Amino acid sequence: MSASRARGAASDPGHGGRRRAWVELLAGRVRRQQLGPEGEPKVGESAVRLLRRHLNLGDLVLEVDGPPRKQLCLNRLIDYDGPGAHTDLSSSLIGSALRDQAAQLGVPAAVLSSQVVASGFVQVCEADAGPPPKVLMTPDQRKKLSSLFEIAQNLLAQSMFSRLSFCQELWKVQNSLLLEAVWRLHVQNIVSLQELLESHADSQAVVAWLSRDLRLLCEQTEAPCQHADVARAMLSDFVQMLVLRGFQKNVDVRGTVEPEWMTQVAVAVLERMLASVLEALAAGIQEGSAAHKAVSCWFSVFSGHMYRSIISTESPKRFFCHTLTQILTHKPVLKVSDAVQMQREWSFARTPPLLSGLYRRLFVILSPEELVDCLQEVLETREVNWQHVLSCVSTLVICLPDAQQLVNGWVSRLLAHAFESCDLDSMVLAFLVARQAALEGPAAFPSYAAWFQPGCSHGHPMAGPPVAPASCPSSTQAAFGSARGFHSCSKKALVFLFKFLSDLVPFEAPRYLQVHVLHPPLVPSKYRALLTDYVALARTRLADLKVSIENMGLYEDLSSAGDVTEPHRQTSQDVEKAIMVFEHTGKIPAAVLEASIFRRSYYLSHFLPALLTPRVLPRVPDSRAVLIESLRRAEKIPPSLYSTYRQACSTVREKPEDAASRREVEPSCAEEPLGLLTTALRELRASVTDPPQHDALSAQMAVISEQLRSALGLSEDDSDVEGAQVQLSVRAPELRPWEQRVVDLLLTSFCQNLMAASSVAPPDRQGPWAAHFVRTLCRRRLLPALLSRLCQLLHHQGPSLSASHVVGLAALAVHLGESRSALPEVHVGPPTPARGLPVPELFDILLPCRTQESSALCLKFCTAAISYSLCKFSSQSHDILYSCLSPGLIKKFQFIVFRWFSEARDPPSWEDPASSPWRPLCLPSADWQQAALCLWKQRTSRELLQREGLRLTYRDWLQLELEIQPEVDSLSDTERRDFHQWAIHQHFLPAPSATGGCDGDLEVACTTLVDVLMDFCQSSRSYDHSENSDLVVGGCTGNRDIFSRLQEMAADLEQGPAPLGHAAPRGHFLFGVFCRRLQALARGWDVASRLQRQRELLMCKRILLGLPPSVLVGSPCLEQLAAPDCDDFFHLVNSELRNFSHDGALTHDITAHFFRGLLNACSRSRDPSLAADLTLTACQTQCPLLLTSALLWWPHLEPELHHRWRRCSQSPLPTELRRLQEAQHFAASVLSPLAAPPAPSPAWLCAAALHFVIRRAGKESIRQELGQLDSQGEELLVFLFFFSLMGLLSSHLTPQAIGSLKALDVCAEVLGCLQRKRISWLPLFQLTEADAGLGRTLLRLAPDHQVRLLPVAFYSLLSYFDKDALLQEDAFLHVAVNMYLKLVGLFVAGETGAVWTPAHGGELQAQAGAGPGLSPDGPGRPALGGLRPGQPLLAQRAAVGTLTAALPVFSPGRPRKPDNKCSSFSAAVDTSVPKKELLRRGRGNAQMLTLLSVFKSPSLFTVRVLNTFGKTSMRRPALGISPGPGCVFGGRGAAWAQHTGFLAAAGRECGL
Repeated sequence: MSASRARGAASDPGHGGRRRAWVELLAGRVRRQQLGPEGEPKVGESAVRLLRRHLNLGDLVLEVDGPPRKQLCLNRLIDYDGPGAHTDLSSSLIGSALRDQAAQLGVPAAVLSSQVVASGFVQVCEADAGPPPKVLMTPDQRKKLSSLFEIAQNLLAQSMFSRLSFCQELWKVQNSLLLEAVWRLHVQNIVSLQELLESHADSQAVVAWLSRDLRLLCEQTEAPCQHADVARAMLSDFVQMLVLRGFQKNVDVRGTVEPEWMTQVAVAVLERMLASVLEALAAGIQEGSAAHKAVSCWFSVFSGHMYRSIISTESPKRFFCHTLTQILTHKPVLKVSDAVQMQREWSFARTPPLLSGLYRRLFVILSPEELVDCLQEVLETREVNWQHVLSCVSTLVICLPDAQQLVNGWVSRLLAHAFESCDLDSMVLAFLVARQAALEGPAAFPSYAAWFQPGCSHGHPMAGPPVAPASCPSSTQAAFGSARGFHSCSKKALVFLFKFLSDLVPFEAPRYLQVHVLHPPLVPSKYRALLTDYVALARTRLADLKVSIENMGLYEDLSSAGDVTEPHRQTSQDVEKAIMVFEHTGKIPAAVLEASIFRRSYYLSHFLPALLTPRVLPRVPDSRAVLIESLRRAEKIPPSLYSTYRQACSTVREKPEDAASRREVEPSCAEEPLGLLTTALRELRASVTDPPQHDALSAQMAVISEQLRSALGLSEDDSDVEGAQVQLSVRAPELRPWEQRVVDLLLTSFCQNLMAASSVAPPDRQGPWAAHFVRTLCRRRLLPALLSRLCQLLHHQGPSLSASHVVGLAALAVHLGESRSALPEVHVGPPTPARGLPVPELFDILLPCRTQESSALCLKFCTAAISYSLCKFSSQSHDILYSCLSPGLIKKFQFIVFRWFSEARDPPSWEDPASSPWRPLCLPSADWQQAALCLWKQRTSRELLQREGLRLTYRDWLQLELEIQPEVDSLSDTERRDFHQWAIHQHFLPAPSATGGCDGDLEVACTTLVDVLMDFCQSSRSYDHSENSDLVVGGCTGNRDIFSRLQEMAADLEQGPAPLGHAAPRGHFLFGVFCRRLQALARGWDVASRLQRQRELLMCKRILLGLPPSVLVGSPCLEQLAAPDCDDFFHLVNSELRNFSHDGALTHDITAHFFRGLLNACSRSRDPSLAADLTLTACQTQCPLLLTSALLWWPHLEPELHHRWRRCSQSPLPTELRRLQEAQHFAASVLSPLAAPPAPSPAWLCAAALHFVIRRAGKESIRQELGQLDSQGEELLVFLFFFSLMGLLSSHLTPQAIGSLKALDVCAEVLGCLQRKRISWLPLFQLTEADAGLGRTLLRLAPDHQVRLLPVAFYSLLSYFDKDALLQEDAFLHVAVNMYLKLVGLFVAGETGAVWTPAHGGELQAQAGAGPGLSPDGPGRPALGGLRPGQPLLAQRAAVGTLTAALPVFSPGRPRKPDNKCSSFSAAVDTSVPKKELLRRGRGNAQMLTLLSVFKSPSLFTVRVLNTFGKTSMRRPALGISPGPGCVFGGRGAAWAQHTGFLAAAGRECGL
């Protein structure tokens, strides 16, 4: 009885009886029937039989949960909402019920169970059916399906579920199935996807159904919903299953299905999906649309991480290779001619981002070799889609630098095969691939012009060298311009090449035709007709396209296939680039010179009018004005055009506002390109902060590069900076306004991107975006602007930079250093260093440490840069810091930390677990000092700072400390002194030399300090202090404290213990430093060498003056009666200071310093008078210049010497000091009215004193005073004449000296006195170092350059010579000839301008300049044609003529006046001498004849010549000075006979 009927009977009031409750009925029944223990089992069996007899499965389910249903289903069961939906029905009961039902129906229980579950599955899928079609389930459907899956899993556990029957039931209603429900069958291990697909008999239907649902899944995955993760998981599982089944060699066979069937289905589904998305791309989908999202979703399945669960990588590789093949062969409808015309539109930047992104995903799994092999195989065996092929090539060379060489090799193989077998397909493919790769710029592939004919880009002033040698056809170039090219092997190859090029002409872009015409293939002369025909055809085509080769720009980019630039715009670009090249090189660009000859039409009609645009000329000529002037001097500007230009410039009056508006408007940098660049940079920031988008950085950077090129108007080969030079002015960096806008935009974007990326991840996990960004900035035209802007920001505006700016610029500097090998060197000026600087070292110059503000900025920058480097390259070797950062910056970081933080001076604690300060630096309120200390204490940074080359050494510390300006230093004077004491005595002095210390040697510390101090004052690093030149010791700001430390250490050395033993005492260390540095300088008589040496000596002298006088004079030993050791100082005076002395004396300061030191040293001797006498006696022979200097400054020295001597001794002055005093008194008495006493010895000392007294007296005539010397010895007058000659030369060379005419009068009067007394004075002009005694003494009293100028003095006095007396002098002819030859040599060497110009009223300027240091009497004497090339020819002729006219000539009665008709040197040479004889005998003899030819009494002079040269010996001069090698004809024997014979023959030729 059913429950309803029971309830009805119990409640029915009828049948005439009393209604009883259900409880009463049961109670009564219980009372009537009591069951015993054995009765209960019987009742149970009866109940079971009853249920089995009357069981209905549907009613059983309904009995649990609701009203009756008409069909058999489990919907009520699975609809029950609760954790135990069917807990009341035991699994055994359901299974039992299904078995009974199956028995009644005569079907297997498993089949029935599968049908029941399938029915419920379909009902769940259809619960939310309706348009639009769906593949995802609702939450309610998921709950119902979860309950159904629990029943199915229980049935599986009881082996009562048939998967095959279940699948077959589902396929009957396949259009009702939801893809998510099918996927969940797979996830819950009820039926796998593979089993489900294999159970269908119709493969086409399966492919269609699965492809449709996968497309829907892609669309719904990208749609905004809360179950996107489920959709992605579904897509991943489906793709993995399809890839495994479709692209696995050993397919696992299941059931009765052949494995090939499943493979075909999997491959067909993947192909259909790819074809659908490619068609959508070809149709042009809009970004953000549903189709665009679906395509993007499907392309995401090619990410490598999706296949991590696949153990073998072979399946994904085969899948990716198959996909690439399908892409390349998808709908091959384009012809080769279409590809030739349209390939410019298929560059990487213009390829749809989705397609280029797909290429990049494929490149992740496939190696470059596999990619190139796949491309080669597909192109050789199939019809291809040229757009996809060429865009793939562009992506390949952009995204995989390793593939670039592979593409090069592939192209070379194609060319080789094409010419070998005349294969047109290989030829077409090689040209298309090469052109496509060239579109991506020289960084990826050589430009097309360079590829077609290597070396054709040499005319470009900024072009780098070719990528590979042109002589190798298998390199990156086609080498059509080489004799080794592929085409040069035979006539057949040439015909094939020109046939191919001719066929391309109708489809070629003008750029390629211009390359072929301007840089044609190298063709043998006998096949020249082939080239001529092609060139005519190409020119005709260019004419049809209205493109003129004659009007091409000088710097027009032939490497791109872009449109030809408008003539006026190209001309303005040519002018701008020509000026830029001229700025960098200082020379007229080669392209301009070539155009003025070979392309004169364009040069005259376009380039010059653009260059000579009228404007207001600046007061200081700029680069444009200097270039114009250089072209005018080179006669490259027609005079009429230049005159018109100057007139227009003089009349033009430009309004300021018009000029400003014109400067603001730049046609190449319009607002639209700048806006597009801003948008591209904003999109990059989104990619940087989203790690999953890191693989899209290359594409985004390519877009930025394209927009940057458009904004700046750059050419396509502008990315090549190799071979370029960057000129940067640190003092006044200049940028054009539009360049500054672009650079500021880029720098701001980089800083913002870095801060945004650092907020998400540390630098080592930010991907390569920063390196790609910096490489984009390194363009030939952009890099100078970038570095100039960095100079402005860091060097001039540093204190105003925010923390984020400093951090960003520091990271930028790191990545610029990372690319240092690809960047040009930077030439910094003024003054320009002798060598270029790598970019990392540029930041060392831009970040000085002179002031507190600059030190703070440097500390911030160095802290950020080092922290970023350590974090960015944490997994790499520290060696990378050598390239990324300048060692100078790392040393500056250590320097400032030592200076500012006393705790850093303590020994480091290696156990300090300090963390990286990078994250705190990215916060707005960054504590830089704390960050610097944190970095200092970090173990990694400490290990880095201890490496050789990065450790701060004693020399480095001194160099940096010298730059500090004390008045604006962060340390007070006391703090600075304490820091110096710690650094020198506690840190560097005890440190070993291997680590940059001094090994505890104080002398080494002093030596290094002196060396660095002199380097600093001589180097260009001190130019930025101020405009004044006071950069020497005591004047250079920052020097005085360090020099004080030198004085302290030198005093410590002086007070140190004496050396043990009896070893000879070493000289003072200072003289060793001076000697080493002076020997390293170039020796020469040119102005530059002399000025450099003079500057070095000035530093030496100032250092000596700043140290105690005892440095000059060593202290004698108390136990020995010895003179102080002055050898080192004597050597310095004789070898160096003498050459910069004036009029035979040193300056007062160094002279007084020496005598102070002498008296101090003598005071410590046992016999002070003896020590002083020994020293001064040695001075007479070893260093006489000190004594003459004392005589010059005696009025100032005498009081101090008397005072000092009285303090050390009660005895009178030493004998040698009294000798100086007596010489001074004698000189004064000569000029007094009283009679002069006898001259004390030595005579040269009295002559020097007399010379100085005469110079101080300044009298017009000294003839009367000289009369008092008649009673004196001959030597006194000779020596006085010598000092007068030196005074005469000094008057010419020194502007502040006495007048040259007055000095000449003094010399003439002394000479006259000598001639009257018949005293020989000619030996003074024959002095040599080989002379013993007084000859060497006199040479040590005069500078070398004045001794070299003695010929000038000789011929200045020629008109005062007594001819009669001289003709009796045997040595006169030799001296006269020798002086004349030396004078000519001096003029050729350019050393007479400073002498002759003042002497002749300043008519000529000294234009000879600094010639080479030529010896006029040496064997290598130059020819007269060796005048300086830079000297104008007119000035050379005028100078030579003046010199010749200035040489007075003899006449028997009176001096002959100069002949004004002699305007050139050739006029003074007797041309009657046979040319053969002149060439054979040499120039010296010809010059001898020149001197002979100017005498009017030839017979007498000839006799004197022959007699003189016939002598076998010469009369010994009175002073014991013999003629040395300085005399040209100073030999004997055969040499005399040879010259005598020649002179006799020459005399006959001259008519003498």
